[in-house]
Amino acid sequence: MDTHDLLPVGVVAKRSGFAASALRYYEAQGLIRAHRNGGGQRQFERSVLRRLAFIRAAANVGLTLEEIRVELGRLPAGRTPTKADWQRITTHWRERLDEQIAALEKLRDGLDSCIGCGCLSLKRCAISNPQDAAADEDGTPGAAYLPALLRRPHRPA
Repeated sequence: MDTHDLLPVGVVAKRSGFAASALRYYEAQGLIRAHRNGGGQRQFERSVLRRLAFIRAAANVGLTLEEIRVELGRLPAGRTPTKADWQRITTHWRERLDEQIAALEKLRDGLDSCIGCGCLSLKRCAISNPQDAAADEDGTPGAAYLPALLRRPHRPA
């Protein structure tokens, strides 16, 4: 490996937009790999920037950390991924994005009258959720009438 292609953690953090702590976390999770120099400092291959861009895009699409791990596992080992590699693993994102768009449009269109929280504070809630019936329907916490994609548990940043 050419040491000129190794970037220190600070450079990778600046270029990727991720904090150094996030890089350490992703390394611990097996999403990226670092090398250590003689002084024990982390250094990353330049290609890690593509993986980090992928992680950010995948998270923005709504993939969980485990789903991101699976997708990254489909990339070739030992070589820089090609455009075809990236296209192959992102083809199913279109359906996921379409579902998210539909869910967000539903939220947007109903936002002025109800966000499906079961709060009974608006007139519409007496129609959509009389006597807080949503609490007994399926035991779903939170906004029971929101599309499922918008009810996933909150992931701290």
